[in-house]
Amino acid sequence: MQETEVNITEDQPQTVAVETNRLFPVFLKLETLNVLLVGAGKIGLEKLQALVSNAPDTKIVVVADFISDEVTQYAAAHENISLLHKKFEESDLAGKDIVVIAINNKADSAVIREAAKAERLLVNVADTPALCDFYLGSIVQKGNLKIAISTNGKSPTMAKRVKEVLNEAMPAELDEVITNLQQVRNRLNGNFEEKVRKLNLITKGLVEKEGADNNKWRKIASYSLIAFALMIIGHFIFSYLPLKEIGEGTVNFYNTLDKNFGWMVLAGFLAQIVDGATSMGYGVTSAIVLMSANVSPAAISGSIHTAEMFASGASGYSHYKFGNVNKALFKKLVIPGVIGAILGAVLLVKFGETHISYIRPIMALYTLFLGVKIFVTAFRAQKQSKKFKRYGLLAGAGGFLDSFGGGGWGPIVTATLITKGRNPKYVVGSVSMTEFFVTLASAFTFFTLIGVQHWQVILALVIGGLIAAPIAARLSGKLPRKASFIMLGSIVVIWSVRILFKAFS
Repeated sequence: MQETEVNITEDQPQTVAVETNRLFPVFLKLETLNVLLVGAGKIGLEKLQALVSNAPDTKIVVVADFISDEVTQYAAAHENISLLHKKFEESDLAGKDIVVIAINNKADSAVIREAAKAERLLVNVADTPALCDFYLGSIVQKGNLKIAISTNGKSPTMAKRVKEVLNEAMPAELDEVITNLQQVRNRLNGNFEEKVRKLNLITKGLVEKEGADNNKWRKIASYSLIAFALMIIGHFIFSYLPLKEIGEGTVNFYNTLDKNFGWMVLAGFLAQIVDGATSMGYGVTSAIVLMSANVSPAAISGSIHTAEMFASGASGYSHYKFGNVNKALFKKLVIPGVIGAILGAVLLVKFGETHISYIRPIMALYTLFLGVKIFVTAFRAQKQSKKFKRYGLLAGAGGFLDSFGGGGWGPIVTATLITKGRNPKYVVGSVSMTEFFVTLASAFTFFTLIGVQHWQVILALVIGGLIAAPIAARLSGKLPRKASFIMLGSIVVIWSVRILFKAFS
């Protein structure tokens, strides 16, 4: 794999005009090209040695009316070098890719250069930067590691001095390091991004500062200070609040909780597990379990969106930080999604309590439809669809059903956009970023209309989510796409059928 030298330039406006090196650095596979070298004196020998030392098997034809003994001896030791003892002719350019001119006569050099340019060939003219298409810079090489140095053709001597410094500073063992890292890379599993992440962790120690030990001890000191402060705070708390009274208060508080508090915790636990494994389904899963616990539809949706608001905020920020958010897609989704969420919350509060016997089966049918769709999607091959344009309608429907049904934003919006051919990385990032604003709008609407009457549900969801968080983190990204969709679809279908069975029986 060829490496590319990176040329970093300063883009900020400068008060004083400063000339910069505008050469584009590349590393050529010279052994696949044909090179013509015109000149076989002292300079010609230098160019010949530079070419062969970096690409030993390059096919080189040397043309000169004078060939030094040194060039003759050097060519005799390399079968890929051909010597033509004659003056340059334009026919010598036939079949060549690169021309290097190394003669003392500048007028003749210019003529040869014009002939080569007429054949659209790249040319290097020794000691004449103005006539060069490229330069042969100084090279630092440590096995597979190669660094090219350029002074923009201004000072070859400076380039040589830098080369000497780097040769001294860089140990020969670097090539062994590169070989070892290649073996590590070949053994790593996962996609390209995952391999890069693991290699970054492995090589982090190579660039750590000498003060790493000091930072470690600084952290130990900080944590020790924090622990001591907590001990003091705990001493004062337990001095005024004895353990016995705390225990009795905890028991009394537990007795005041709703009898379905355990089901609510289970809802938070399962929702976080499913969401951690599939990146969707938090709302759908928790809504289904809470319906089984006979929680009112408004309390279900309000509680889910309040608890989910914190998780979606952290998730959206993380996606934005790591560059997974498509800003154009986010702008298309956010306003319709917020409007749909507010409308769904208002309608649910207005009709949910008075028509609960009708609303619950409708919600169960809706989640059953989602579950079947997710389950069927697991067995369908992903294929490129036509360009999707109805982002506003999709986001509005997703936001409405998410508020009205207590979930569905992820399965509806994410699944639709992915099946329509959008890049999954940017779909998940953009939809997660939008979800924070959708859940915020929904939670704010529920709080405005019905207050904080469902705080126990919120607390239970948060507790269940915290318990499941480590397990969900382990599952995240580990399950194959098919298994993830089968798991989510199965859970949703089973619970939906259970709700419908109770409603109609």
